[in-house]
Amino acid sequence: MSAVVAARRRTLPGFGLTMGLTLSWLSIIILIPLAGLFLKSLELSPEQFWNILSSRRTLNALRVSFGLAFAAACVNLVMGSIIVWALVRYRFPGRRLFDAIVDVPFALPTAVAGVALTALFAEKGWLGAPLAALGIKVAFTPVGIFVAMIFIGIPFVVRTVQPVLQDLDPEIEEAAGSLGASRWQTIIRVILPSLAPALLAGLALAFARAVGEYGSVIFIAGNLPNVSEIAPLLIVIRLSEFRYADATAIAVVMLVVSFVIIFAVNRLQRWAQSRIPAR
Repeated sequence: MSAVVAARRRTLPGFGLTMGLTLSWLSIIILIPLAGLFLKSLELSPEQFWNILSSRRTLNALRVSFGLAFAAACVNLVMGSIIVWALVRYRFPGRRLFDAIVDVPFALPTAVAGVALTALFAEKGWLGAPLAALGIKVAFTPVGIFVAMIFIGIPFVVRTVQPVLQDLDPEIEEAAGSLGASRWQTIIRVILPSLAPALLAGLALAFARAVGEYGSVIFIAGNLPNVSEIAPLLIVIRLSEFRYADATAIAVVMLVVSFVIIFAVNRLQRWAQSRIPAR
């Protein structure tokens, strides 16, 4: 009996050493840099900190970054779900090729992605010219930022939802149909509840990536203050001006707001997970 109890206590061999290495590594890579960020911002008085954050340029940069990042994440949530459904539920020529193309934003350098999107959506580009004829300007506007954020965020939704949908037995949908459920009722009451935690996780990952994106955005944004300037670019500008405390103040706000939003999404994800009936 004592041997069984000891085995239960040692569920993971070397747990103490593993946990120590984990905490040490996380402290060096994440906790210490974040602590340094907060300590640097303490060089500012509360009045100086507030003046930096309440300035028109800072507020507009934060609005552009967070607003467009959330909008892009929502678009990726919808379109990514459709892409996943097509890749998992159907068999068609070139399916593996399309499946591989989804990962291109992962492998492509962000600067290359920015240059490619700018050339594509410029007024004389392949897509920019037809849109310009319709009075829609994409490159060097907030719309361009939105397009770039969608481009870099779509793989996070697809790769998060895809394995969950693959594990969802199609027989469950057939059973719902045999019981008289319509196609929309099956989607809303059977499929979506099972996919909700993965969908929310993909939304959070796409949002987090879009908020902090820099390389692919600055080429297509135009970078006009109060119009198409993102918060990461403003931080870089403050650093180039040797205003390090100002840069860290903006970075602290981005960190706190991003953490609060992602924490809320994770709590919503846990709530959705708890509502999935046990199989």
